[in-house]
Amino acid sequence: MKNLGNQTHPNRKCSWNSSPPQPNSSSKKGEMTLKVYADRMSQPSRAVIIFCKLNGIDFEEVKIDISKRQHLTPEFQEINPMKKVPAIVDGRFKLFESHAIMIYLAYVFPGVADHWYPADVSKRAKIHSVLDWHHSNLRYGAVTYVLSSTLGPALGRPLNPKAAAEAEKILSESLAKIESFWLKGNGRFLLGSLQPSIADLSLVCEIMQLEVVNEKDRDRILGPHTRVLKWIDDTKNATRPHFDEVHSILFKVKEKLKRMKSGGAKDETQFTTKTALPSKM
Repeated sequence: MKNLGNQTHPNRKCSWNSSPPQPNSSSKKGEMTLKVYADRMSQPSRAVIIFCKLNGIDFEEVKIDISKRQHLTPEFQEINPMKKVPAIVDGRFKLFESHAIMIYLAYVFPGVADHWYPADVSKRAKIHSVLDWHHSNLRYGAVTYVLSSTLGPALGRPLNPKAAAEAEKILSESLAKIESFWLKGNGRFLLGSLQPSIADLSLVCEIMQLEVVNEKDRDRILGPHTRVLKWIDDTKNATRPHFDEVHSILFKVKEKLKRMKSGGAKDETQFTTKTALPSKM
């Protein structure tokens, strides 16, 4: 690793093949805490939080409440000009985009098991291929479907059955591709691995957003993909109890949506008016 001056970080590891971004180390040992800016309704935020908890990374979770438009404040824009969560601050170093964040954390913090982001370059490249595919396939289909079929009114958008139908096709095609291609091999996880990587965590957190939709719709979409369902369960089991704790917010929202639906149009209007905002997803 190239020498970047006297900047080092106590209790950090670094196995970059080229110079990594260096966190600030001007503070004394123990004074700095990684800050994770997140909203747990955000799939990528959940992935980063779970990753930190699983790997014993000391961090402060700073809630950015999208329903209160906190992501649009000047203070948060100084951290992430893109106005999205999650983002981190590690000393003077700032970073956004969940995949980049987890890669950085895997490099810099000690105690992160190799299976999350392997030192083997070929394995690492394969993980990147999954993550890149995820953005324009699974994530696009899942986000659009959930917004268009369920969460739209709560986010100031009308339901859009046509958009939901189109997104469901992309989502179903993505799930089929996970089942037939990304889960090939003898391992229980993506790329035939015996242990989960950051790709497994990222994709399963994405699929978990379907918990807020109608149960019949969720079963219709996920039901045909038995290998995907087993992989989801395997990933949950490998990341408990943190996976369950971080995802508990989804089930609270699901119950709230059920009550809103059973309460009729009046409650739905009140709920929508109170929480109308641009999508946080």
